Amino acid sequence: MLTITGIPLDAIPAWAVLQRRLFHDIEEAWRLFESRYTGPDGGILFPAEFTDRDGVDDVYEPFFNWPAFYLLGGSDEVLAAAKRQWEGVTAQLTAAGMLTGEYENGYDWFHQGESLLFFYGLCAADPGDEAFAARARRFAELYTDPAHGNYDAERNIIRAPHNGALGPRPGLNDTVEPYSASLSEMERYGLPLEYVPGVARWSDLAEPKAARAMGEAMQRAAAGDVVVNLAATGLVANRWLRDRDPAAAAWIVRYVDGWSERARANGGLVPDSVAPDGTVGGLHDGRWFGGHYGWTWPHGLPSVGMATVVGGLSAALVTGDDRHLDTARRVLDTVLEQAVVASVAETPYSLRGSWLARLGDAADAPALLVPHRYGRDGWFDYAPMPLELPTWLWWWTHDPADRARLDRVREGLPVTPDPVMAFRDKAEAGHEAPWLDFLAGRLPDYPERALSMALGQVARRVALILADDSDPATVHLHFWQRVNPVVTEVLTQLAGGAPQVLYNGGLPFTAVAYADADRDRPGLPPDVAALVTAVERDRVDLELVNVSPTQPRRVVVRPAHPASPRLVAVDAVVEDGLDFPGPSTAYAARRGTARPVRLEADSDRVTVLLPPAHRAELTLHTAPAARTAITDRAENTKERP
Repeated sequence: MLTITGIPLDAIPAWAVLQRRLFHDIEEAWRLFESRYTGPDGGILFPAEFTDRDGVDDVYEPFFNWPAFYLLGGSDEVLAAAKRQWEGVTAQLTAAGMLTGEYENGYDWFHQGESLLFFYGLCAADPGDEAFAARARRFAELYTDPAHGNYDAERNIIRAPHNGALGPRPGLNDTVEPYSASLSEMERYGLPLEYVPGVARWSDLAEPKAARAMGEAMQRAAAGDVVVNLAATGLVANRWLRDRDPAAAAWIVRYVDGWSERARANGGLVPDSVAPDGTVGGLHDGRWFGGHYGWTWPHGLPSVGMATVVGGLSAALVTGDDRHLDTARRVLDTVLEQAVVASVAETPYSLRGSWLARLGDAADAPALLVPHRYGRDGWFDYAPMPLELPTWLWWWTHDPADRARLDRVREGLPVTPDPVMAFRDKAEAGHEAPWLDFLAGRLPDYPERALSMALGQVARRVALILADDSDPATVHLHFWQRVNPVVTEVLTQLAGGAPQVLYNGGLPFTAVAYADADRDRPGLPPDVAALVTAVERDRVDLELVNVSPTQPRRVVVRPAHPASPRLVAVDAVVEDGLDFPGPSTAYAARRGTARPVRLEADSDRVTVLLPPAHRAELTLHTAPAARTAITDRAENTKERP
């Protein structure tokens, strides 16, 4: 294994101090959250009662990023707490009748993807945990094994929009429910189906007969496959990462290719639904749009785009072939072809509130807006493109065309008074633009500003918890998501060199991973801060700082980007003629002459020795993993990073 020794610091960088303070504050905050809102078994303190199929995701989501915090350097206790919470919440949901065999009975993959982020994170945080590895295999087989009924191997479709442990579930509920205008919170999304006789506009749903007709039509149309089911490939890829099972890889490729073929037959743009007999639009009079969580309702681009990116990444992961991302690329390019320039404030976009929070006063400025949905009158619901979609495509491939698309979307956003806006939504995303500007050299103080903002996020969540005197039985089911004090977006960007995980079913990837050599566990050692300053397909630049004035640290660094995980060489900086700390009579230590060195790699990782108040500057040169076929197995998938 390569070993590199850091060089002494004359001054501790502010970003490093802020990053270590963020680790400290999150450690205090998650313990407060746990003590206030979870019981001894890890379950959330609320009566787990549900009236329909919705709600499983809301109980897992408050903890979705706790395993990620552990992997970045959080304490052993936060991982133990996260496992306890998953077990407790799972038991809670099982008792409520929402799970069978620890897995959701059956719901749409927009929400299943949200539910599973916590599980994926735990699998990544401790790949040696046999219980979670067994669950990963068992959950994936709900889709890869036709005996469970979810997957129709002959037609290459998932059999229903609602699917899971009980197989394909009929309709959207166990009984038909009228879809009435009294559902005022849903009015902004418009009609779920646009071709129901007697229902031409939202106000028509005020008539009981029309509301019943809509409910019955929705129940009938909730059959066959829908494009959002592509997120199920993440569940199978999570299993593949554990054991490199060739059948799992083959299932991912076949299922993704099926949707890619349908896109090609539709002029390049992926349709959103397939009837039980395998025909595109068979439940919608042949229309390629109108499926559940598809192009028309309720969100369009965020759900379709997220699912196609997750599916493409899953197939690229197991094959090494980025062409599997072409369907997702075409989704983004199609809406960009319809883009207009207008302000967010003047658009009637259905999810406008989140963009108003992100942009502040800049919401009145002109911006590049793309249509998010397509219906009987064509493209509609214009807003900025969710930046995480083109960001993940570029981050994975580093293809110039993917970068050009990303730059167009990024440049179409209005200039905000503060490029690092202090906001946080449940996905804990939305700061891709300033991070990309930092990587491009346009916002050099992003680390300090972003870490300061993240510290403010933790402080606000803690204040909300301390001020809360509500009865857990009466709070909104989203409350615990809203006060989750674990923040990882900025840490993932700065230390991991990656965007925040895709919220509707993405797997947790980073460009670089760390381990504490002295404690033999993943993550940065205590007192060590990390800053990734450049990410390319074959290179990662980073800086490590030990902020402790007394304790030496040893950190293991390895490239972790799935498309380029093999370490080829390491560039470092050494100082010749260094006299540190020098005599006490000197006003300052005598610095040496900085000199770059290159070390050829004889291992997949490098150990960095950091004496007290030392730093190291590294460039990891990487290459794709050797792979001859998707049937290749890992040599030892249980090894810790």
